[in-house]
Amino acid sequence: MKRFNRLVSAAVVSAMVLAMAGCGNTGAGSGSQSADSSGAENAQEGTSAQASSGSGAGSFMIGSMGPLTGDNAVYGIAVQNAAQLAVDEINAAGGVNGYTLELNFQDDEADPEKAVNAYNVLKDWGAQIIMGAVTSGACIAVTEKTMEDNMFQLTPSGSAVECAQYDNCFRVCFSDPNQGAASARYIGENALASKVAIIYDSSNVYSTGIYESFVQEAANQNFEIVAAEAFTSDNKTDFSVQLQKARDAEADLVFLPIYYQESSLILTQANSMGYAPSFFSCDGMDGILSVQNFDQSLAEGVMLLTPFAADAEDELTQSFVTSYQENFGDIPNQFAADAYDAIYAIKAAIEQSGVTPDMSVSDICEGLKGAMTQITIDGLTGTGMTWTADGEPNKEPKAVKIVNGVYTAM
Repeated sequence: MKRFNRLVSAAVVSAMVLAMAGCGNTGAGSGSQSADSSGAENAQEGTSAQASSGSGAGSFMIGSMGPLTGDNAVYGIAVQNAAQLAVDEINAAGGVNGYTLELNFQDDEADPEKAVNAYNVLKDWGAQIIMGAVTSGACIAVTEKTMEDNMFQLTPSGSAVECAQYDNCFRVCFSDPNQGAASARYIGENALASKVAIIYDSSNVYSTGIYESFVQEAANQNFEIVAAEAFTSDNKTDFSVQLQKARDAEADLVFLPIYYQESSLILTQANSMGYAPSFFSCDGMDGILSVQNFDQSLAEGVMLLTPFAADAEDELTQSFVTSYQENFGDIPNQFAADAYDAIYAIKAAIEQSGVTPDMSVSDICEGLKGAMTQITIDGLTGTGMTWTADGEPNKEPKAVKIVNGVYTAM
């Protein structure tokens, strides 16, 4: 098959600046997040088996992978739970064009090599469509394999540009550059700060992608970047130097394009210093309220761009939150919402294209990738969602603030 390299150009980033997004953890995150959330046991029970009622021959076989164990398990568990919820709903309502869906979710521990191994397991199982991977490093590795096999791939939350680099690859979340640009615009247009400091992980593709586009867009906004301090995966426990420089520069807002594990340490250390700026982040912050031994009161007032807030009052969100809590005993996060929308996008693309389970993987892929540019989805993460041929979604960015220990729509 012909390879279509679709790395996002500066022009595309500029055109899509209103987009923001889904997270793409490369697996480098660390911290004290427990994988033993209330939904973990339910999630892991179906890790290596068909999780929905179908007979194979009359079913579309959807393979997925993400971290169910390790530091990033909060992401993978949410994705598996919500994807299964959507599959069960669709099957109970009669399926898709008379066919059922089957979901097989594999644990990749947010590791690229293990994600490829998971992909091979899923191929042996009979996967015809890939909904994953959850984290960016793993997703990039899997795209190489799905491209070789011409298998349709839709990641719910892989936000690195390369996660949608081939014409068979799409995403529900938004790319890292779009998150950074949208964050800068949101801060500027809502006059949230006059002096901004940035603390980012220079060893992480997710963090650097957001950081670079944030800086570029900040030049067009009415605030000043007064400090930009980096750390690496080898040194991410002591942030006193970075915080001191931010305070010395009189930053009234600190932008954290990083994951929740490191963010929890920064908030704790800032508090111990008596430094109390506003904090603004992206989807990687989602999960901070689940970190073990973290004082949640320190997250009060933290803002982040995310396309989903569990307290939203629309009927779809409330129905989803209720079903998720009933099935898994937890409040769904953005990653759950991304996955739920991903399954319904696959359903819509199947309906639009008319593909059937008896077709080859390649023919199914050709049908779905064409249909993705024709469908419109009213989902949890956006109404009127559409996709461009380069795999990117179109939807409006939203922001939430942590108030009284919950994410509240701004």
